[in-house]
Amino acid sequence: MPVTTLDPVTALIVIDLQRGIAGLPGVHSLPEVVERSAALAEAFRARSLPVVLVNVNATPPGRTDLGPRSVPRSDGWTEFVDELTPQPGDHTVTKRTWGAFSHTDLDAWLKSKSATQVVVTGVATSAGVESTARQAHELGYNVTPAIDAMTDMSAEAHENSLTRIFPRLGETGTTDDILTLLKERA
Repeated sequence: MPVTTLDPVTALIVIDLQRGIAGLPGVHSLPEVVERSAALAEAFRARSLPVVLVNVNATPPGRTDLGPRSVPRSDGWTEFVDELTPQPGDHTVTKRTWGAFSHTDLDAWLKSKSATQVVVTGVATSAGVESTARQAHELGYNVTPAIDAMTDMSAEAHENSLTRIFPRLGETGTTDDILTLLKERA
């Protein structure tokens, strides 16, 4: 169902738009994903709504068929891309699993801000973004994936999240849909 409303305290959660990941290949233009996420962050900040910037600094635990996944970590690997212009009022979460809620203070922080809804953007659609959206849904938040502000390394996985998973978790919308709803509240 397309996004119809935003709760009075809706938070933006931006997943893994960091220097170490920005250079990885995606099925959609990462600069466009960053641009849309940055536009949402600016609009949320302008309305004093919570903005959460999430980075990753580990690989998920456990064995997989893919074997050990070790991405070389250069200096600045976890730093957010400049376009996000992190602000002092933003909440930063460093995750060590796919989802931003596991073993972090994110849920408690959002509750301290009285947030009842989250808009989720970032990379990768089928991993960090989907896992965070699923966890938010399980914790009782209204979930709104910004479907044009995310990408994945697999077109098939991206499409599966957009068409099969996200509609079960909440209302989906484009960046423009969400910005329009924010403007209507002003």
